[in-house]
Amino acid sequence: MKTLATISQVGLLHRRRQMCLRPLTTVLSPAIAPSPMVNVILMASIFWGRILMVFYHAHLSSYHILKVLYLNYLNGTIPREWAALKLETLNVAMNRLSGPIPSYLGNITSLKYLSLENNLFSGTILPEFGKLVNLENLTLSANYLIGKFPSFLANLSNIKELRISSNNFSGKMPDIFQSWKQLEKLEIQASGFEGPIPSSLALLHNLVELRISDLPGEGSKFPNLKNMKNMYRLILRSCNISGPIPDYIWELSGMQILDLSFNNLEGNISDTESLTKMQYMYLTHNSLSGHIPNWLSIRDSRYQIDLSYNNITESSDSPSCRENLNLFKSFSGGKTLGLDNCLKNFPCSKDWYSVNINCAGGATAINGIDYEGDEDLGGPAKYFPLRETWETSSTGLFWDTDVTSRDFIAQNVSILRIKNSELYTRARLSPLSLTYYFRCLANGNYTVTLHFAEIVIRDNRSYQSLGRRIFDVYVQEKLELKDFSIQNEAKGVDKAVLRKIKTVVSNKTLTIRFHWAGKGTTATPRRGTYGPLISAISVDSDHKPRVLNSWEKNLKFVVAAVVSVLCLILVILGILWRKGYFQPKPSKEQVLRGLDLQTGFFTFRQMQAATNNFDAANKIGEGGFGAVYMGELLDGTIIAIKKLSSKSKQGDREFLNELGMISGLQHPNVVRLYGCCVEGIQLLLVYEYMKNNSLARALFGPKESQLKLDWPTRQKICLGIAKGLAFLHEESSLKVVHRDIKTTNVLLDSDLNAKISDFGLAKFDEEENTHISTRIAGTIGYMAPEYALWGYLTFKADVYSFGIVALEIVTGKNNTKYRPEEDYVCLQDWALVLQQKGNLMELVDPRLGTEFNEEEAIRMTKVGLLCTNSSPALRPTMSEGVNMLEGRTLVPELILDPSIFADESRFGAVKDQFNRMQSQSSKTTTITQSSDSTSTALLGSSSTLVEHQ
Repeated sequence: MKTLATISQVGLLHRRRQMCLRPLTTVLSPAIAPSPMVNVILMASIFWGRILMVFYHAHLSSYHILKVLYLNYLNGTIPREWAALKLETLNVAMNRLSGPIPSYLGNITSLKYLSLENNLFSGTILPEFGKLVNLENLTLSANYLIGKFPSFLANLSNIKELRISSNNFSGKMPDIFQSWKQLEKLEIQASGFEGPIPSSLALLHNLVELRISDLPGEGSKFPNLKNMKNMYRLILRSCNISGPIPDYIWELSGMQILDLSFNNLEGNISDTESLTKMQYMYLTHNSLSGHIPNWLSIRDSRYQIDLSYNNITESSDSPSCRENLNLFKSFSGGKTLGLDNCLKNFPCSKDWYSVNINCAGGATAINGIDYEGDEDLGGPAKYFPLRETWETSSTGLFWDTDVTSRDFIAQNVSILRIKNSELYTRARLSPLSLTYYFRCLANGNYTVTLHFAEIVIRDNRSYQSLGRRIFDVYVQEKLELKDFSIQNEAKGVDKAVLRKIKTVVSNKTLTIRFHWAGKGTTATPRRGTYGPLISAISVDSDHKPRVLNSWEKNLKFVVAAVVSVLCLILVILGILWRKGYFQPKPSKEQVLRGLDLQTGFFTFRQMQAATNNFDAANKIGEGGFGAVYMGELLDGTIIAIKKLSSKSKQGDREFLNELGMISGLQHPNVVRLYGCCVEGIQLLLVYEYMKNNSLARALFGPKESQLKLDWPTRQKICLGIAKGLAFLHEESSLKVVHRDIKTTNVLLDSDLNAKISDFGLAKFDEEENTHISTRIAGTIGYMAPEYALWGYLTFKADVYSFGIVALEIVTGKNNTKYRPEEDYVCLQDWALVLQQKGNLMELVDPRLGTEFNEEEAIRMTKVGLLCTNSSPALRPTMSEGVNMLEGRTLVPELILDPSIFADESRFGAVKDQFNRMQSQSSKTTTITQSSDSTSTALLGSSSTLVEHQ
């Protein structure tokens, strides 16, 4: 009887420069060595150390008690005859097997371990797989499988490990975890599924390792993992998870690796010290706040921690940036401001127009261009802030392999026969996210040139050619290259490929990020060779200062001789100048150039090209300070250009000073200023383009322009406005009172995120005064009474305006235009009456029907009414308003004086004041009634000044 227990790796027989062919009888037991009766061929062809194993697959079915089959160098498909075997282990990973996964594999019901990883399988998973009820380990990663995840796999009740990453599945993430009670390890990375993470995941009490990443679609709160007490590796990256990190996560004492990066997590990092075994923690690109706990600050270099890009509160005892603790832009405001705390000891000596880096290589010169060296060893959470013009950070760990710092640098394995090979012999490698931060750059348009060459994966018949490297490239946080494959783009390995990307530097900083989104292979040529790979980077301004040639350099000696002759003339001219001669009034351009603006500069020719010479077809609105046009820059960026009118009442110097300060304000809920243009009498502002126009237009504009805003969207918009105001009032280095918060000045981007706009009336309180006495400017119906009547301006004036906007969001009605009965002055008046009657639900927009959360609607209404309290002292701050809207704190009850509330003249004083102002200002001032009409897609600037001298 034929008996064969295992076919596995064959020892390498190596003889330099020889080739031999011999039967491998040692693999078989002596009783069944190959003979005419045994229809199997096992032979090894050794050629310069490479093994080729050739099997006559059909006749393996003769070995009925074969238990383990581990084969390499296969292509085609799996033979049908294998279905007759009583296999317990079948591993055909890292081959070129293609086509659909054969349905007859479902007949091998004895299987406990099945790995089809890293092949070319396509199609769907067939129902026959549901018969593999004894299966304990199933790996289907790195293929091209499609379709929804089959529900019949719920039959695999004995499954302990499941890995299905890097495929092209579709639909929601499978919700069948309740059937896999024994599951210990689950890996679903970049599988093609959409969110949210299903709730049945909470039933997997035996789970010790969970990897889910790159889950687009519907977001969710943090999944319930409370009962997974033995969890030691948790990866929930790019899963669109929001809300706080649950407290029990910080109490999992066995946790070694925690990766929650690239989500929308908020709240604090716990002060608990239970995570004594934690080695790697990645929380980058979230919205975490609070202080950095002491247990993280004191960790030594053995532990790798990345907290970059968050909103953590900085204090006197905050830890400093260091290699194993990445804090780049981690503190409040750092995600949006150009200058970061980590760079405060590295001031800019001058503006740079060009930077060139030989990534992971030494300094070199190519065609007269000097490339700086970048030879620092990488690491799982390394940050290198050691240079004046650029820094790097690497985030992520190569899983399932022993890692050293040298694994983050790739070295070519063959001779490179390409031009400028010095740039490609080494390359920087990262398992997740590799970021280059450029600083001290002159503002303006730039061209980024990225140099790539695949020097790790091979292009031969060996297993080293089975790897697929796929990653994304972001420039200025804009996705420029998606699912980028160096090998495909260069049409082979060891070949250079360049990609040029146009971008804009507006605050002297530039960010280039290479990001692995979970796609491609992770195990070939060996584990730890996936992720982004970059050879060199060139950053060049499109308007470099001209370099002097040798003749021009010699000219300076001539100039030196002439200078001595002209000294007397210059002294005379200087005296005349000091007496007031030769000093014409400075132009707008001179004033603007004299300011330290943290924004970009554009030429008028660029603006003409972007708008087709300000074609009327590109005009998208008319604001209080001029017309607004839509345009497109050369790099494809859609912009909105505000062309200031010469009839504007605001003084040039005052406006430019405000522009200089506003240019430094950047927040997700504040419209971004890209730059400005000033040439002669032309003065233009360049902003990001808002596709969905203003909130006023969406809520109560013409029917054809209204948007269907469901309740979650309204709640998101209201919370976004609150967060934007909290930033302006409390978090920004410059404390700003907007003075004109209203629905026309709240714009909506393509994802219906709210952004505050139109800072033409904003005031800055750099001295942190309790109030500012100023002329009155704003919009009727949104102005706080103490400001409208007495010019008493504090941050609470914006809080009042926000309260009105919140009521408009709930009701879908305009505050000043809606009067349900003659006795009511406005929407706010009606809301106060309903508050006293205990019938707030009557306020809710009937267009919502029953599709809204009653508790959240009442909460938002109460917050709105609380913010519109007639006493500024009783209004909350905007940060308190954010906490109330998010349900973190209770909303205090609004208590009104019945005698005042019952008085029919309760709004009379404000109304009379505005009537007097309107009659007195016909020559000098325009009174703004809240308008829902011509708000622009940029600034929503239907407001003009309401002045009270």
